[in-house]
Amino acid sequence: MTRDAALDTVTDYFDAGTFQSDLAELVSFRTESQNPASAPELRRYLEEAMLPRLTRLGFACEIVENPDPEGGPLLIGERREGDDPPTVLTYGHGDVIRGQEGMWRDGLDPWVLTEEGEKLYGRGSADNKSQHLINLAAVEAVLTTRGSLGFNLRIVIETGEEVGSAGLADVFRARKDQLGADVLIASDGPRLQPETPCIFMGTRGGTTFDLIVETHEGAHHSGNWGGLLADPAMILAHALAAITDRRGQIKVPEWRPDSLTNSVRAALAGLPLEAGDGPAVDPDWGEESLTPAERAFGWNSFAILAMVSGVPDAPVNAISGWARATCQLRYVVGTDPEDVVPALRRHLDAEGFERVRIVPHDRGFFPATRLDPDHPWVDFVAGSIRATKGDGPLHILPNLAGSLPNDSFTDILGLPTIWVPHSYRGCSQHAPNEHVLKPVCRDALRIMAGVFWDIGETGGPTA
Repeated sequence: MTRDAALDTVTDYFDAGTFQSDLAELVSFRTESQNPASAPELRRYLEEAMLPRLTRLGFACEIVENPDPEGGPLLIGERREGDDPPTVLTYGHGDVIRGQEGMWRDGLDPWVLTEEGEKLYGRGSADNKSQHLINLAAVEAVLTTRGSLGFNLRIVIETGEEVGSAGLADVFRARKDQLGADVLIASDGPRLQPETPCIFMGTRGGTTFDLIVETHEGAHHSGNWGGLLADPAMILAHALAAITDRRGQIKVPEWRPDSLTNSVRAALAGLPLEAGDGPAVDPDWGEESLTPAERAFGWNSFAILAMVSGVPDAPVNAISGWARATCQLRYVVGTDPEDVVPALRRHLDAEGFERVRIVPHDRGFFPATRLDPDHPWVDFVAGSIRATKGDGPLHILPNLAGSLPNDSFTDILGLPTIWVPHSYRGCSQHAPNEHVLKPVCRDALRIMAGVFWDIGETGGPTA
């Protein structure tokens, strides 16, 4: 009954091929939460893939109906070992984005796990099925070795994260006592570099909206009307240029955060952002006074996701009567989410763009969250990972650059949140050819077995 024995157990689970076959089964569930026809598959994932595994591990579980019709069902479970041990909450989501069949490389099927070298391809392989499978396998390795966890473990598996976790907050408010814990330890998102373990303690928030200019009815011949009719695409282009300068530095005063503290800067110092399978980082883009890591994790970023006027695929000699750009602000703690759109309205009006309409999207993103890098649970989990990995590097991020429903854990349940990602930035999540790396999965299994062993052995940082 040693820590090394637990790590050996979970390593054997991977090396024997059991992890790969288990992941293949999970990937085969077509859990597309963006597709209403997949609603029965979401429930089947909980009932047939998660419930038997959790019951075998000693969890008492129930499947909860989502109070929001936009969201899927949730599974809530608990393995209780006593009144004195600490309680850990963990989380995963079984839903995926659309499979995008026909867009994957030849030989790849989104619903069939396919091995090519060190990569395992399949929809949900990275986001998020491998990640909660890794954590549950690590729990099982500790139980197999020690016979108990040494702490109470609660779990939430939802099936609507890819559509904004509709209903999750309502369930958390209604079941706050049932979900209470000392800490959230869960997994989603990518490592900065595949070979280096990573933890983050929050997320950036996001708001998406359309900017629309409508000047006249219909399109009119550019020879007859050029110089006489206002060009909506030109107006929109200038309005967009008023939001940032030519290198993407934000001009809207309320969109410039004040939360890049010294402790956050210290945590971000020296973090690498170059990804082997991703594009090169542009050193001349974004806030000039900040490092690339500070721009990605400590600052806000504005992006134009799409823009259109006229008929781009078949342009004609006519001045269109409309133009539209779909835009997004990713924001950190310190930005008021309720003031994002009103602040932009004030800014555009002040710049003379009153005729530009702002239309927020119905599907919102999650608010920004962040745990102080000096929190005791951060030190504890980081220390455990270092005990497993030795003297190698560890990346600690105050928050992820993307978004997760972390606010439900921080704001409703009042928990410190520690996320240990098991994927990497080149994994093609939300795109064709999604995959995980086998070496990362093997490494993550050992790391999480070590974390769960250490909590049970010591009681955590507040013992």
